[in-house]
Amino acid sequence: MTEKLEKIAITPAGHSAPPAKFSHGVKKGNILQVAGQVGFLPAAEGEEPVAAGPTLRDQTLQTLANVKAILEEGGAAWEDVIMLRIYLTDPSQFDEMNAIYNEYFADLKSVPSARTTVYVGLPGDLLIEMDALAVLG
Repeated sequence: MTEKLEKIAITPAGHSAPPAKFSHGVKKGNILQVAGQVGFLPAAEGEEPVAAGPTLRDQTLQTLANVKAILEEGGAAWEDVIMLRIYLTDPSQFDEMNAIYNEYFADLKSVPSARTTVYVGLPGDLLIEMDALAVLG
């Protein structure tokens, strides 16, 4: 009989509780799934989340920082990510997002991951969301 692997919820310090019953990240064995992250600044427990700023750049860089925090809390790094999904609210911002993305990953030795970009509606003034799938080891 095979031993069942435990699911471990991942919530880095500074990440407020999700708005529903889910985790910011879940690790099971060597798989780490990062739930959709947006450009909210770190917040103390009980504080309302606040976006990093009104621009796509502000929110993209904070979203990447939030994904990275969950990866690191789960024992992973960008090099472990095999899939990154990006959700944009405005298709006209695709080129700008790609420029920010390429700048952010400029020093990474290998391609960050496979990637998909889709267009969605997000609440409030949020412009971008990302989730990631990492395989450790």
